[in-house]
Amino acid sequence: MSSPEHKQKIWKMIKDIKVGMLVTLDGETPRARPMHLVQDEYDGTLWFFTRRSAEKVSETSRDHDVCLSFSDQEEGVYVSLSGKANLTADRELVEKYWNPFVAAWFPDGKDDPDLALLEIKVTMGEHWKAKESKVFQLYEFAKANVKKDATPNLGENEKFGG
Repeated sequence: MSSPEHKQKIWKMIKDIKVGMLVTLDGETPRARPMHLVQDEYDGTLWFFTRRSAEKVSETSRDHDVCLSFSDQEEGVYVSLSGKANLTADRELVEKYWNPFVAAWFPDGKDDPDLALLEIKVTMGEHWKAKESKVFQLYEFAKANVKKDATPNLGENEKFGG
């Protein structure tokens, strides 16, 4: 896993992006769909509201392994998180994470029998953060192409967990 400091670093990278692409397996075929974060902090678990009847629920009940990716091209931030998905209808969690954005997707409110939360316990991941502007990045690519044994230095890259 990762340290509390590293979890804060991950949260700082993804909290303003808000929407990640959740990848599940539909049989043997990977399938992605956008999911909107509902929490205000990150402790190694990510939370998303969903419908019990959604295909992602049946997919994650067959195979709990999932991947989430977040990207902000303007800031040069890319995050990939892998973990285990589980479904819950815990009333305290529904209350805790309910907000007007979620309410727009669930017009029957918190008591909708199809309402649930998808919990993703992150087990490993990788993130990239460009340290410079796009112009600098292009310079690094050009330099790497001229010098045969050079690779572009585009910024920070770190793997964790696993």
